[in-house]
Amino acid sequence: MSKVVLITGASSGIGKSTAEYLYLKGMNVYGTSRKPKKEQINGVKMLALDVTDVQSIENAVSVIISKEKRIDVLINNAGMGITGPIEDTPTQEMRKVFDTNLFGAIDVMKAVLPQMRAQGDGLIINVTSIAGYMGLPFRGLYSATKGALELITEATRMEVKDFGIDITNVAPGDFATNIAAGRYHTPIFEDSVYKDKYANNLALIDADVDGGMSPNVMAKKVHKIICTSTPKGHYKVGSFMEKFSIVLKRILPDSVYEKLLMNHYKL
Repeated sequence: MSKVVLITGASSGIGKSTAEYLYLKGMNVYGTSRKPKKEQINGVKMLALDVTDVQSIENAVSVIISKEKRIDVLINNAGMGITGPIEDTPTQEMRKVFDTNLFGAIDVMKAVLPQMRAQGDGLIINVTSIAGYMGLPFRGLYSATKGALELITEATRMEVKDFGIDITNVAPGDFATNIAAGRYHTPIFEDSVYKDKYANNLALIDADVDGGMSPNVMAKKVHKIICTSTPKGHYKVGSFMEKFSIVLKRILPDSVYEKLLMNHYKL
């Protein structure tokens, strides 16, 4: 039987590539975006879903259950980026990114868990980030949302194991997507003490994304996880150095690791 897959944030980037790849592999894929322009995109059925609106989440999940009678896989991919010095970033923008990247993902999990529990199986894949393993300068808020989702996933994974449900994290590094266009960029304030260093880092951050891997690499990894009988709790998808940076944080003294990051970001 073809697996029924729900993937949020499927209109572009990693979400779109993954949704289309899973469809080509024979899965019954429902993608979502806040305002889908088409009912189907390359075989992927599109539904309206805003992860910051619980009613919107419940409506989309209800549509799938009424049509398919099950949801086998949830891929929590919807998210937003944010950059800026902590001191200069408006607190309301900080709350907004947490509402999307953390609480939005939690609310989608809460919407599908009763159905997965009733059917006795299911898989939830939360797309986090390698940035969630470390506090990156001028990306601290993004790192914090993804790091928090990693820990929420670890906890929930243990809570639902008895119901036959698996939950895992997939943490991508930099991928060549349009995420930079949808980011909230804290303005470069003329009177900010961070003005020059932040401006230089914005260019560096965007260059890292532009030079990133193809989203198809993530799509293939997600498909492999879905086809795994016993998924691990954590997966990382990125360049050697991106993944190695997590290892270095574990083994190096804090001061040494901090200096490496500051050198990379020219601080």
